[in-house]
Amino acid sequence: MRHRIRLLGAALVAAGLAALAALAAPGPASAAALTEVTNFGTNPSNLRMYLYVPDRVAPQPALVVVIHYCTGSGPAMYSGTQFASLADRYGYIVVYPSVTRSSQCFDVSSPQALRRDGGSDPVGINSMVSYVRQRYNVDPNRIFATGTSSGAMMTNVMLGLYPDVFSAGAAFAGVPFGCFATTNGSEWNSECANGQVIKTAQQWGDLVRNAYPGYNGRRPRMQLWHGTNDETLRYPNFGEEIKQWTNVQGLSQTPTYTDSPQSGYTRTRYGGSGGTAPVEAISMQGVTHNLPVDAAQAIRFFGLDGSTPTTPPPTTPPPTTPPPTTPPPTTPPPTTPPPTTPPPTTPPPTTPPPTSGCRVGYTVNAWNTGLTTDVTITNTSTAPVNGWSLAFTLPSGQTITGGWNATYAPASGAVTARNVSYNATIPANGSVSIGFQATHTGNPGKPTSFTLNGTPCAIA
Repeated sequence: MRHRIRLLGAALVAAGLAALAALAAPGPASAAALTEVTNFGTNPSNLRMYLYVPDRVAPQPALVVVIHYCTGSGPAMYSGTQFASLADRYGYIVVYPSVTRSSQCFDVSSPQALRRDGGSDPVGINSMVSYVRQRYNVDPNRIFATGTSSGAMMTNVMLGLYPDVFSAGAAFAGVPFGCFATTNGSEWNSECANGQVIKTAQQWGDLVRNAYPGYNGRRPRMQLWHGTNDETLRYPNFGEEIKQWTNVQGLSQTPTYTDSPQSGYTRTRYGGSGGTAPVEAISMQGVTHNLPVDAAQAIRFFGLDGSTPTTPPPTTPPPTTPPPTTPPPTTPPPTTPPPTTPPPTTPPPTTPPPTSGCRVGYTVNAWNTGLTTDVTITNTSTAPVNGWSLAFTLPSGQTITGGWNATYAPASGAVTARNVSYNATIPANGSVSIGFQATHTGNPGKPTSFTLNGTPCAIA
């Protein structure tokens, strides 16, 4: 299990370094340095705090909390992403929390971590924020969180628990708030990682609201990034995050604006069409969990890219400890994880046996030239289905470009979706959820019929 957890973000070392190299070179040399802060406040899980204050800060600076991936650290995020060099340009302050437990993953699973002020990592991170606010003239309306993989999951958690502290977040390859919840002490939730935790928008939103009962104030804006080929935190989590944060904001799941900021990227905005819409989601076609971290776009979404700092920081800095002198390894571990559930030793038959009863729910989220689907297959018979194929005909002009939780062939016309290793069995009265992304030429409609292993299904 520990090996699977370590895979959650180790590949992001390479991604962060690549993103840093690809972006513009920093400005003049800076004397500012990453420093470790100790005794910063309540810290139940023994996190470490690293602080970066640029040489010149804005008169009332913003604060950005940058949260690392599994196997990562605060110093690794400092050196492997561009948030610090952008702070030199725009005058905000950066905090880099760092885990000390053996997995180097943040706790986004325990009951304590998913309740406001309940304990564990979120309390420590909030203490770091309070520490900086007490010592610098931080703008309380410009406090933000961002992270990758485990850090993206923690970004979702921090915005859910502390909506009165954070104004916005940017989550690169994460899962919704509460999706990774466990009650047995485990840090890993395979069902969530595999994209099999599917809820209604209301259910996802209620998880956030119930984490801080009685709160009726404003909710943070959220920017979401996910690759369609994410093999560690699978792509359905992207759609579930969109459901959650649009519901928390009281918005429709239908985008108000859609564009393609670069080849293969589909960006949708909800509740507004501008660059600081309440929810912004970027789907990255063909990209794995090892996704590029576009710090500049996160800072743009936070609204921090429009001013030049003019005020130097306080002359008496807080007591600090230099960061470790040993840099993170430059050679990342392999980026391809083993399957979270071992495949069966005997593959299912290529022609699954017939089944006696089924029901299909099929939801479409469409924009001008594309769409995504959520498909729920329910076995309404009294016996389990072992090995399945779902046949349906796509409307003319629709072409599948990527999918999850099933294999799809061909990409258009009469399509057959077949099970993958981890969802080959549908229990009696049980369901599996699959889905795909497709292009269309004007007709985003639904298939008119479905057959499961040759048996016609009712349509929900």
